[in-house]
Amino acid sequence: MAKTIARNGWLWLLWFALTALSTWALWLGMQLKEDAPPPPAGFLRTAFLPGQTSHGHHQIELACSTCHGSEAFSAADVMQDACTQCHAAELKTADDSHPRSKFTDPRNAERAARLDAANCVTCHVEHKPDITHAMGVTLPKDFCAICHDDIAEERPSHAGLGFDTCASSGCHNFHDNRALYEDFLVKHAHKPDLLEARTVPARDWKDVIEELYESYPIERFPKQVLTEADAPAGKGDARVQRDWLETAHAKAGINCSGCHVVPPAKGEPAAWTDKPDHNACSTCHTQEVKTFLAGKHGMRLAAGMPAMTPAEARIPMKADAPHTGIGCTTCHGAHRFDTVKAATDGCLGCHADRHSQAFAASPHAQLAKKEASGELPPGSAVTCATCHMPRLEHRTDDVRHMSVQHNQNDTLRPSEKMLRPVCMNCHSLQFSIDALADPKLKDSNFKGRPAVHVDSIAWALKDAERAEAERKAARKEGDE
Repeated sequence: MAKTIARNGWLWLLWFALTALSTWALWLGMQLKEDAPPPPAGFLRTAFLPGQTSHGHHQIELACSTCHGSEAFSAADVMQDACTQCHAAELKTADDSHPRSKFTDPRNAERAARLDAANCVTCHVEHKPDITHAMGVTLPKDFCAICHDDIAEERPSHAGLGFDTCASSGCHNFHDNRALYEDFLVKHAHKPDLLEARTVPARDWKDVIEELYESYPIERFPKQVLTEADAPAGKGDARVQRDWLETAHAKAGINCSGCHVVPPAKGEPAAWTDKPDHNACSTCHTQEVKTFLAGKHGMRLAAGMPAMTPAEARIPMKADAPHTGIGCTTCHGAHRFDTVKAATDGCLGCHADRHSQAFAASPHAQLAKKEASGELPPGSAVTCATCHMPRLEHRTDDVRHMSVQHNQNDTLRPSEKMLRPVCMNCHSLQFSIDALADPKLKDSNFKGRPAVHVDSIAWALKDAERAEAERKAARKEGDE
């Protein structure tokens, strides 16, 4: 009996010791800096993750306070602020169809009581892979029925449809319906699959530099062509200087020190750095760096962590892809800054999924080759960047200018976000919706025609015809 008590005492002591050790390890892991410490210290965080993080956030899952805050770890308002800090601008641009204000409006109190969509974490819950769908959504697929259970009465075309089909490709997106709302579908019906005029918007950076008086340091970099004599003495070999002379930087008055000399603090001398990072680029390319940091390529840097490497991706990457951190020069090169090479080779140097591997044999790749050879006019080429980093109009210092969206995820999930800024530059809305809804066609990099047809436009036309018939009947009844 005494032996049993003694043995149980040791077991309890061991249990308390292990509990204390685990608690201490968890506390210590949370005290570590946010720069994802390497093993074995990094294990103190990864071991205590409550579950796998979604594809959208796994790059920064060790920077816990980015989402949870440093004090009130799981407070709803803290996490809501963290969500909007990264995604508010994107939702505003999308003209969010379900903004927070809709669920805080007293007129919608009854609906808000059924679904508290005023907080992002109501739908987007992390660390629960068993119930997580695309884009971190953890609600049932038919949650639209909570508010729209009478939709068939308003739109007879929807009679008999299941609520788990609302978010099907080419139909509805909860936040972004810029290319799927009914009036837009009707407006762009009956267009040919391939438009007569097909061009990619041109960048106009050099044309508006002088107007960007707040965001571009025109006094430091006057718009003038530089020569070899303008390069700092003793910096770089002949090859480096030759590469620089062929770039837009040399033509815009920016020499080596423009990137390699860090602007000094007040009262301190200027310092030369051999490897300038994205902060040097943001001196002139503020919008590009801002969007780069918002995407998967740069989100770790934005969270104060080491740069992402291809080895950390969850999608297929080439086995020989560089394992160094991804920054601006990873795609653009350190001195040549070749945007043509960055637009395709920069992507295919790492990505090895079926869609990427099929690019070389795709019709889009042929367009790029023909533009390069002069067979097609400028603006005809379609590259990886054309679709995944499209040229969009931005407003800076009250100046509208066309620049590249460097957040490669902005038009990726859901893929219908590509419709307006990308696909419809060359194709009809119907063809584009069908193509994005065809998984096999996407895997082949759009080699061929869609084998899927989405009825969204046909339904919108029927509803428009029905509404017009009702208006005519009402007018006729009023005349009588």
